[in-house]
Amino acid sequence: MRTHAEYKMPGGKLVVADLAVRAGRLDAVAISGDFFLEPEAALEAINAALTGLPADADVAVLAAAVQRGLPDGAMLYGISAEAVAVAVRRAVEAGASA
Repeated sequence: MRTHAEYKMPGGKLVVADLAVRAGRLDAVAISGDFFLEPEAALEAINAALTGLPADADVAVLAAAVQRGLPDGAMLYGISAEAVAVAVRRAVEAGASA
C-alpha cells in the first residue's frame, strides 16, 4: 500500500513524500514538492538514499541518509534533509494508522 504525507518547512517550501513499506523497509520512495534542487539528479539520489531504509528509522537517521546520498556540491533551495525526513516519517506513520 502506498502512503502519502506533506510537510511545509518553517520559512521554507512544501515537501511531499509518497512511499510504500514492504517487509519493514521503505520502498518506492518518491519525494516531490515546490522546492528546487541542483543538480536535478539530486532528487533521484534522495529517493535512492531513502529506499531500503528501515521503516522505523527516526528523523535523524533519515536526514543523515539524505545528506549522505546527495551528490557533491548539491544545493537544496527551500528545504533541508531534515524536512525530507519529517515528510517521510509522516508518510510512514500515516500508513501505519490506515
